[in-house]
Amino acid sequence: MMIEGELVRLRALEPQDAERLHPWTYDPEVGRWMVNEHPLSLAQVRKRCEERPLNTYGKVVLGIEAKADRKLIGVIDLRDAEPELGEATLDVYIGDAEYRGGGYGTEALRLMCRYGFTAMRLHQITLWVVAENEAARHVYRKIGFVEEGRHRESFIDADGERHDMILMSMLKGELK
Repeated sequence: MMIEGELVRLRALEPQDAERLHPWTYDPEVGRWMVNEHPLSLAQVRKRCEERPLNTYGKVVLGIEAKADRKLIGVIDLRDAEPELGEATLDVYIGDAEYRGGGYGTEALRLMCRYGFTAMRLHQITLWVVAENEAARHVYRKIGFVEEGRHRESFIDADGERHDMILMSMLKGELK
């Protein structure tokens, strides 16, 4: 499956993507506002990529590829999808610093939300974002997400500091 826009295409991840994914696990900018695992070796990331489960309604994980040079630049997913409720949770990151701030993430979000609302027939897409991550919150608001609530001091950063998490959501028909 490939979903294409002007700047990016969303595609299934391949085992050979491990070489691109691995360095991002150690990039402090990528991991700053994410829940991170313990360090993984390249071999462990390769194995995870090779054993990645099939994309299903419950979890669709796609690579974000820059169309101009066909370079994997990030990952986006819709997870915990529930057909009975028509809801799913979205996660996204741009791992390649060269492509941050150039509209790639914004387009990837629009494409994935459109896919969720049309192909998956979702009614609502939610996400969680650290309150201090204003750049991400700005992009989310720009494409139609609204803030619904705050989970106080529920995120612990790499320095052990606690931060609030903001719940945001978008309903079908609100995508800008």
